[in-house]
Amino acid sequence: MGKLSAQAIAERALEIGDAEGLDAVTIRRLATDLGVTPMALYWHYKNKEQLLTGMADHLIAGFVPKPADERPWQEQLRDLMVGLVRTLRAHPCAKNVFEQVDVVTVPNFLAVWDQALGLARRAGFDVEESCLISKYLLQSAVAIADAPVHVRPGEEYIVRAKQAGLRSLPMEKYPYLVEMAGPLVDTLDPMLYDTFGVDLVLSGIEALAARR
Repeated sequence: MGKLSAQAIAERALEIGDAEGLDAVTIRRLATDLGVTPMALYWHYKNKEQLLTGMADHLIAGFVPKPADERPWQEQLRDLMVGLVRTLRAHPCAKNVFEQVDVVTVPNFLAVWDQALGLARRAGFDVEESCLISKYLLQSAVAIADAPVHVRPGEEYIVRAKQAGLRSLPMEKYPYLVEMAGPLVDTLDPMLYDTFGVDLVLSGIEALAARR
């Protein structure tokens, strides 16, 4: 194998994390998969904490926000959130990775965060409000991308059982749960789920800005 890069290590770590969970991501496992000694990995990541930070940075590197331009802030904020959701959804382990890192140590995430803050300021929000908006926006993107939209193989019976449970509720007491039992627990169109979620968050921000 040629010279091992930090990016190659982070990419393989994400692949393992996506397939098997973060507990399976270890220096020894990575070294075996990459055909090197553990010491070769320590040149780039001295411990699991640094490795997780590298994974987070590499993950967000797939979405680098464009510099702010002259378009309305609403369009740019939408591009930022949609791009982030799509990037995060591509990695099932993304939410767990970001739960275990300090985002201040993740350069690519800082770029996204800084742009969100700037766009909030352009929308007319003050400093404290802009901080809150950026946090809600970024946390919402992570939550939207992490939501399961597919039934995993072998779990179809669980879905059917949940649907049956909801449909068996007293109609007079829970009319809407009974009516919507199917779509509540069934598979969802990822594009619809993500788009509606982004619309919901951004509509709230735009409504607040309009009252300024």
